[in-house]
Amino acid sequence: MSRARRGTAPVRPPIRLFRNLSSKIAAIPMVLVGLGVFVGGTIWTVVYSFTDSRLLPRLQFVGFEQYERLWSTRRWLVSIENLAIYGIVSLVFTMCLGFLLAALLDRKIRYEDTFRTIFLYPFALSFIVTGLVWQWLLNPDFGIQSVVRSMGFPNFNFDPLYNSDLVLIGLLIAGLWQGTGLIMVIMLAGLRSIDEDIWKATRVDGIPIWKTYIIVIIPMMKPVFVTALVLVTSGIVKLYDLVVAMTSGGPGISSEVPAKYVYDTLFTRQNLGQGFAASTMMLVTVAIILIPWAYMQFREKRQ
Repeated sequence: MSRARRGTAPVRPPIRLFRNLSSKIAAIPMVLVGLGVFVGGTIWTVVYSFTDSRLLPRLQFVGFEQYERLWSTRRWLVSIENLAIYGIVSLVFTMCLGFLLAALLDRKIRYEDTFRTIFLYPFALSFIVTGLVWQWLLNPDFGIQSVVRSMGFPNFNFDPLYNSDLVLIGLLIAGLWQGTGLIMVIMLAGLRSIDEDIWKATRVDGIPIWKTYIIVIIPMMKPVFVTALVLVTSGIVKLYDLVVAMTSGGPGISSEVPAKYVYDTLFTRQNLGQGFAASTMMLVTVAIILIPWAYMQFREKRQ
């Protein structure tokens, strides 16, 4: 009897380290590339941002001199100001418009697939293509201004790309046109995950639709909003293609952004130390955004 019991003893589960061993082995090349290229490149950039490297990198440390020079450069300060204005306005409008469009499509309207495709299609285009299209549309000689004037409004003026005070408006129009569709799809997926019984309960209680969204639906979609917020913000920080395609930073430096400043400093002016310092500041900005998001995700999983 005791032998039978010994033979039927429960099998110990494998050690956690060796679970899904084949998958972990297959992931080793990706992990090594990530550590070598991304982590290694980041550390290399931060270290050389404290040197006086010019055309070629060299370990001649100068402390925070590159950062002091960076924050005393007017072009960098203008790029930070432009990014802040563009980022805040773009973030608010993208989130609001994306949720509004998703809420409208979630009402089971006719031709929903067609509208969803139309709204999402601009996201399939690169920022370069988007920039070139809107550069043509905002051209005063044959764009929107020219069309409106030909319709009998000779005093109509709309040339934001040629006005240093309005150039960010032109960039915002193009950016919202391309990015709102993605946020709409993310929000629509979140709305479609809401249990239909919740809608029925609010209708029974006589709660208006707009109040249902504000009090019930939006709080339930918190993870969706956080994900959309991270995607939009990270895209804003690395804004480059759209500016190059539409304005090249002009008129003057009125539409300069940090990513373009980094590129021009590294490859045009060949000042590696200054470019690495600017890149590090951009890295700090992204880290400020991603670290709280990653912490929230990890905490939710543990709970």
